[in-house]
Amino acid sequence: MSMTDPLGDMITRIRNAAMRRKTSLNTPGSRLRMNVLEVLQSEGYIRGYTVTEHGNGRSEIDIELKYFDGEPAIKKIERISKPGRRVYSSVTTLPRVANGLGVNILSTSQGVMSDAVARERNLGGEILCQVF
Repeated sequence: MSMTDPLGDMITRIRNAAMRRKTSLNTPGSRLRMNVLEVLQSEGYIRGYTVTEHGNGRSEIDIELKYFDGEPAIKKIERISKPGRRVYSSVTTLPRVANGLGVNILSTSQGVMSDAVARERNLGGEILCQVF
């Protein structure tokens, strides 16, 4: 069975694991997922991730979630741009998440990055997800 939204699947797995207070979770690997996880790690929402390579081009990502005083660091994570409705934004119309306390993850012409980095580089792009 093919998956129509792999990034949405990973976001749902992270949300479910955080609600159940799991320390880690597994997801199939892809370059887009690793780029989004890199942004989440640099922004301090996850502890880290490791990639396990299997044969014939398959890989698996183990994600370690981050908690502070028993509460997950990711309060809310949701997919914005979906396969049925893509959401693009220029640098001047990038929305702020939770009055600047959260982060938008964007796919730009220079790669996947947070909204703060995109503003610094004067780039717009597809808003993949919001985290706070």
